[in-house]
Amino acid sequence: MKTLKQLSKYLIILLLFCFSLKKAVSTEPVDIWNIEKKENIVEDKSINNKKNIDNENYLGIKIVDQNKNIIVNNSLSENTIKLAGLYDPAENGLSIDMWSNSNGNDIKYTLEKINSKKLSNFSKKIMDVALLTNSYLPSNNISSEEFLNFKFQYLIKKKDFKLIKNFLIKNPSLKDNEKIIRFYTDYYLSNSQLDKSCEMFDYVKIFSDDYLNSFKIYCLIEKNKKEEAQLLFDINSEFGSFDKFFIKKFNILMGYEKKDDLFSEKNILNFHLSHKTNENFSYEPKIDTPKFIWQYLSTSNLLKDSELINLENSDQVKLIESATNDGIYDEEELFNLYKRFQFDINQLINVNDAHKLLPDYQGRALLYQRLLLTSDSSLKLNLSFMLNNSFKESSLSNAFDEKLSKILRTINEDQVPSNLTKFYMNNRETEQEKELKIKFNNKVFHQSKLLNYFLNKTSLPKVEKETNDLLKKIKKNKKYFFSIKDIMMIESLKSDGVQVLKKYDNLYEYKPDVPVEINSMIVNGESGLVLLKIANIIGEDELEDIDLESLSFIIGILNELNVINLRNEILLKVLPLKV
Repeated sequence: MKTLKQLSKYLIILLLFCFSLKKAVSTEPVDIWNIEKKENIVEDKSINNKKNIDNENYLGIKIVDQNKNIIVNNSLSENTIKLAGLYDPAENGLSIDMWSNSNGNDIKYTLEKINSKKLSNFSKKIMDVALLTNSYLPSNNISSEEFLNFKFQYLIKKKDFKLIKNFLIKNPSLKDNEKIIRFYTDYYLSNSQLDKSCEMFDYVKIFSDDYLNSFKIYCLIEKNKKEEAQLLFDINSEFGSFDKFFIKKFNILMGYEKKDDLFSEKNILNFHLSHKTNENFSYEPKIDTPKFIWQYLSTSNLLKDSELINLENSDQVKLIESATNDGIYDEEELFNLYKRFQFDINQLINVNDAHKLLPDYQGRALLYQRLLLTSDSSLKLNLSFMLNNSFKESSLSNAFDEKLSKILRTINEDQVPSNLTKFYMNNRETEQEKELKIKFNNKVFHQSKLLNYFLNKTSLPKVEKETNDLLKKIKKNKKYFFSIKDIMMIESLKSDGVQVLKKYDNLYEYKPDVPVEINSMIVNGESGLVLLKIANIIGEDELEDIDLESLSFIIGILNELNVINLRNEILLKVLPLKV
């Protein structure tokens, strides 16, 4: 009986929510809690539908557990979701079944190896294609939840919030998507961009997480949709899902109670509400203060100016160093702070030994001040090297990257001694590379105008004629030797359908060396897993750092997979001359 009563209350609340969206036809107040008169009717209806009650959808809301929780559901149950992704498979020559034939144990093993690496830019592009292409989820020795979790982990690690937003919009019904929704909303709230946090609830409506329900209610209040906020609050309160802190803040935001100083730093929403509902809000961060709070304080202009820091308070100075390392304070503020320290002339002269006798933060201030006083390139390099090491030893490397690059750019390369060349080259920030134009050389096959085909500037019939014409000229040159780059290019042209005349077959030798394991995966249609294998092979290496034999091996696999866009990017990176 208790369950049936709860259900009847729940149905009435939902009906009220539905009717509240339309213009009221009566001004008479309705007692929505007086359900005793209709209890028998609801009981009879509930008994007739008892077998189907767990799977019923009522006005877009699905009951998961009548005694515990509800989740909004506009269409199908999440358990029916078999397809997830963002990109059209045809964009990269892939299939919607790219995971269907793969063993889940192989997928999990490869993904775990990849997750342990810091991927290069090109490896990340391969992962984008592999994990974000719209495809059926694998089911052999891996659950949908496990595979989706890998997708979510990848998106979170990538921190491309535009990509996350598009993925959630395209896949609004994915099960267990609360983790990635919360990552998105929390990020923008910590950056004081509440509007961007709230916009996600306009697109994604299926979640059962109490935190996200609270966040959505707050967003409704901010949008001045207090009636909707109240209804959603009442529905969730019926199942006891809110903590006392949010209930208190909800009442303040709705105007039922006065502002107070009740405070919580349990999560970014609680911290924001603490700030929002306290007219005299003040907060002093500590070294172990979570990064999201530092970020919120910074973007909300709640941080203490570095000029007001007491130099005799070591904790305050270390706070500024730590916050700079996390990107909260600008590096310039930290180094202006260092300039405020007072050192005697002997310390500045004997800086090499003197900085070791001081606390680490004071030692860094001494090194920096001495660096400012010299114009000698050799001394400037040595001081920069020592200062950089001091930051590293204190796990503060990020606090001295921009400033270090500016210092090193004032030193000419020919003034750098051999023992500091590596340090100089690794830390000197290079100016943003200009987009280089390709320079064609029609005497070399891989530098010829045939490259226009990979830039999508030439049709297949035209490039086929140009290929055979160029091979005719090359054949006459008895000294011409086909390089690995030449072979990579011509084999890619052949893979795309260019018909090379048989009389040119003997110009070079090419023996594809695709491992049996990879080849069997290609034959079996396991293109998703093959892409993961390639990403794992490349790992942290950028394309320009990979030897030609390995690149040829990768190009051969991509040709077999017909993954044209990724292949073309490699070819255009490593083949042409650029000016």
